[in-house]
Amino acid sequence: MVVFSHANWRKPTIRTLDRPSIFLAGALTALIILWAFFFFSTINSPPNNTCNCNQPDPAFNLQFDPPVSTFYDDPSFGYTLNKPITNWDKKREIWLTLHPSFKPRSRDRVLIVTGSRSTPCKSPTGDHFLLKFYRNKVDYCRIHGYDIFYNNVLLDRNMPSCWAKIPTVRAAMVAHPEAEWIWWLDEDAAFTDMEFKIPFEKYEGYNFVVHGWPKEVYEKKSWLGLNAGSFLIRNCQWSLDFLDSWADMGPRSKNYDKWADVLLNVFHHESDDQTALGYLLLKDHQKWYGKKMLIETGYYLEGYWVVIVDTLKNITERYLEIETSAGMLRRRHAEKVSERYGVLREPLLKDAGNEFGSWRRPFVTHFAGCQPCNGKHNPLFTAKGCRDAMNKALNFADNQVLRNYGFVHRNLSDPSVVSPLPFDYPA
Repeated sequence: MVVFSHANWRKPTIRTLDRPSIFLAGALTALIILWAFFFFSTINSPPNNTCNCNQPDPAFNLQFDPPVSTFYDDPSFGYTLNKPITNWDKKREIWLTLHPSFKPRSRDRVLIVTGSRSTPCKSPTGDHFLLKFYRNKVDYCRIHGYDIFYNNVLLDRNMPSCWAKIPTVRAAMVAHPEAEWIWWLDEDAAFTDMEFKIPFEKYEGYNFVVHGWPKEVYEKKSWLGLNAGSFLIRNCQWSLDFLDSWADMGPRSKNYDKWADVLLNVFHHESDDQTALGYLLLKDHQKWYGKKMLIETGYYLEGYWVVIVDTLKNITERYLEIETSAGMLRRRHAEKVSERYGVLREPLLKDAGNEFGSWRRPFVTHFAGCQPCNGKHNPLFTAKGCRDAMNKALNFADNQVLRNYGFVHRNLSDPSVVSPLPFDYPA
């Protein structure tokens, strides 16, 4: 045992303290007790007193959960598809009232949901690439303050493969009443513009947003007119009902065989989550799409890698040209405030365009058909071609992250080597 001692120190006793000292010590103790009582009463007081809602973004109180019964205490409530939920909007509203630290800016709060299989990948490099794709999503969430849920188990054994996203999204929705939007992203989708933020104000009247081309869906009846690998769904009763309709076309449903025949007849493609989604848009155009669903065409909420990867080198050069002439974008500061660079850069991108033919960074690049985990890639591609393309896109995105740490991949094809950046780069 280590003992700290001092020649002139000795433990004081009551006998060594005079009466005024005792009184002063008692007074100080009482003040400390009163302060502690006031402090803990404040953080545990009824909801209307727990936060100052005039603050722009008060910190979440992660330990405050008042002893008041909510929908979570209802024995009939559940997270699975066979547990219907009603009056969800009111339930969410009550929960937010009881947890007021989450209420400010709740209309823009996002939970990103993604996942992969529970077993090791069959492809030798599969687990390596899935880790890199996940790290990419975590980087984006950290920069923009989003939460993320990564699931690698079947929440419904009767909804395997591509259908597994539906029960996962539903469970995430009811587990996170504080989130206004649930954003599903496939395991092989990567953020390739770390600065871009979804313009949620654009979706004020919508509850479901997916990337695609309306003409392909409604006129050509093509199952490739959209892609279910990236979609936004609002946390509301409408969305729960929609997920029920979508799931009813899947393998857990007694109607699955019927829907499989219908989808094959309409889209000339086997039944999966994407053809089912396309059919819901096509069949219920007025009921769903016309009122609450939107096919996004203005930016790459989900961009096809084949038309993107070969443009990344030119995009890098155009962005460096902007930074050469704009000193405000060269001098990087703390990563926590790096959202500011996206705001500063946006006016300089007004002529960049969007999607195909644009020199703006593609927001999300999706490696559909590459199947990095099971290795069963589309016959149109090669395994090496997919790996090379994934490396380029992931390193392109990583450069935007590493920039805040003072490093860069000089070669997008080499994921392991980075170089330190000189001061005021690229002046």
